Amino acid sequence: MIVIDGRQSTMDLGNFANLEEVLVKVMEDEIEPGHIVTDVIVNDEAFSEIYPHQAEDIERDELRSVEVRSVSMEEMAGDIVEEMVKVIGIMQNGSKNVAGMFRQGDTSEALEVLQDLLDVARRFLGTIGMLSERFQDGDTALVRHGEELSDLVEEMVDVMDNQDWLLLADLLEYELIPSLETWHTVLADLRTGVIREKE
Repeated sequence: MIVIDGRQSTMDLGNFANLEEVLVKVMEDEIEPGHIVTDVIVNDEAFSEIYPHQAEDIERDELRSVEVRSVSMEEMAGDIVEEMVKVIGIMQNGSKNVAGMFRQGDTSEALEVLQDLLDVARRFLGTIGMLSERFQDGDTALVRHGEELSDLVEEMVDVMDNQDWLLLADLLEYELIPSLETWHTVLADLRTGVIREKE
């Protein structure tokens, strides 16, 4: 049995040699345009490939059921925006804590946490880039704030290289935290745009 987004497919598992053939056919013929596969369940257990083309190694006689779940790009983007709001809070708290560590002279721990914070900021910026390409065009607040945050991250890296810990604490507390605060409005606007796309 093959189930796609809660409905049973007319396709028969007996027509395929392995799981990969099933998944390719489902992607080609059954998944709605603009949807992304989020889950594959094989024989009532979640499946994800550990190595490329692992699905090809799962023969037809091993398959009792295959379920594929997908969501629209808009729904996924809405979920991502919700997560990004949480990430902003984490970055704000982290920035405050790291600034405090630098001011107290706890440089080694501050640098360790700061590295994690910068990694999170870079992933955040990567997600912003993906969302702006999909949901907004041109010179939007999303793009402008993304560029400003990227410049600030680069400046912090330069200051870190120069080992000016007090300046780094100031940048975290007086530049990064206020910059992150503006993202609440930017993401609220993005969420509104994503909701419009859904309708």
